[in-house]
Amino acid sequence: MEERGKKINRERLTETFQQLAAIDAPSFQERQMADALKERLTRLGFAVEEDKAGSLYGGTAGNVYGFRKGTLAGPPILFSTHMDTVEPARGKKALLGTDGRITSDGTTVLGADCMSGTAAILEALQEIEEEGGECRDLEVIFFIGEEKHLRGSEVFDYTRVKSKESYILDLTGPVGTAAFQAPTLIQFRIEVKGRAAHAGLSPETGIHAIAIAAKAVARMELGRVGEDMTVNIGAIHGGENSSNIVPELCQLVGEVRSYSHEQAMEQTRKIDELFREEAEKAGGSSRMDYQIRIRAYRTPKEHICVRRFRRACEKLGLPCTLVKTFGGSDQSNLYHHGIPGLVLSSAMELVHSCQEYTEVSELVKLTELTKLLMQDRDSADLGE
Repeated sequence: MEERGKKINRERLTETFQQLAAIDAPSFQERQMADALKERLTRLGFAVEEDKAGSLYGGTAGNVYGFRKGTLAGPPILFSTHMDTVEPARGKKALLGTDGRITSDGTTVLGADCMSGTAAILEALQEIEEEGGECRDLEVIFFIGEEKHLRGSEVFDYTRVKSKESYILDLTGPVGTAAFQAPTLIQFRIEVKGRAAHAGLSPETGIHAIAIAAKAVARMELGRVGEDMTVNIGAIHGGENSSNIVPELCQLVGEVRSYSHEQAMEQTRKIDELFREEAEKAGGSSRMDYQIRIRAYRTPKEHICVRRFRRACEKLGLPCTLVKTFGGSDQSNLYHHGIPGLVLSSAMELVHSCQEYTEVSELVKLTELTKLLMQDRDSADLGE
């Protein structure tokens, strides 16, 4: 293992995380967070811009983009997190325990998703600045609305981005883990229509929408379908909350995830056909609407961003574990705009719950890793 150099300022890193976590930033309410990040980036020598993405969603802030010229040869590298947190996200407190674990007070999420990665980026930049150290040309993007299916990165203007590789700090698990592949996520809504009738006096004249839906669901493959796909029905609503009416309508919402975009689309089509068949048998009808929320990608393991990640992990004595994830991140939209990359495990655990936590020791590792990636030379410089 190579010498790590100057130690990360643990106290300042911890304080930065606590300050960021204390900012209320639920999805599309990221104004205060955007202002704080713009101010910090400007002090660190970045040219900073904010777009108008928030106005598309009735939000308070846009995506924050920054660029800083470096001293090392080679194209720039992009680092990114998101500004928003899931609810309950108002009045958050980041409490540091004697064991180095940071938690909320139990009534809100902590916001380590995604403030642990944000704090690591800011501290890595600060350390480089104070050392007068060399680094690459750097780009950063802090997105809005990630927790609402990547809405900020969906509408970002990627023509301004110079980087051809990226690191998104937004994954659970030990530092040294990175996701190189993620699925397509398709959300669908199905409306089954039958015919209302009095359930006691003339049930035979009705067409039972809930019964149609039940038969269709019974025919579906739910849960894990093969090795690379999951299918779920998340909610069903039908009828008029009355026991004496044959229900005319039944609505269902669900999703399909697959590492193959084509297979996800095919599965969605099959579900639509299945519901139509059952509805036609009973004399009713069925209609599906769907949205592609996330599109599958796979960053090749031989890509330069993976090689950089391996080198940095080796220097730090980290395990360098490459994994697939069935969750989504802004990397999906970056990839499909010509910016392959990795999603790094970022010192956050039990996310999307009030039991969420981070640990100072993991924040330090993440900052060390981020700093090394920012300072990595092109492979040609290393004789690869």
